[in-house]
Amino acid sequence: MKKSRRFRGRIIIGYLFLLLVLSFPNGCSKDNMEEMNTPSGKPDAPKPGINEVWIQGSVFNPDKITVTAGTTITWTNKDGVVHTVTSDTGLFDSGNIGANGTFSHKFSTAGTYLYHCAVHPTMTGSVVVN
Repeated sequence: MKKSRRFRGRIIIGYLFLLLVLSFPNGCSKDNMEEMNTPSGKPDAPKPGINEVWIQGSVFNPDKITVTAGTTITWTNKDGVVHTVTSDTGLFDSGNIGANGTFSHKFSTAGTYLYHCAVHPTMTGSVVVN
């Protein structure tokens, strides 16, 4: 009888743990990206300036930016963890960018430049140069 109660107790704890894990919101989905990229989720909250990309909530914001040739883009890490801005073709690599750190790159030639975070490969972005 004692073993049976212990076994049932472990099953209940297991179910509670599973319920907790499954009900925890996914903070990395693009559906709630806008809320994560603002301190309060309000539409009037600060946003990246022109030719600027913020790394916040483990996403690049904006994830696609279009500029003219000769423009310098600056990425700012607004997260509390290290990220990188790494070209998919090896054209540029920021190395590790700590909290509040920045990285800039001048885009001189027209084309589409894909990049990612080497630490978090699901974080991707692009720069379109006209």
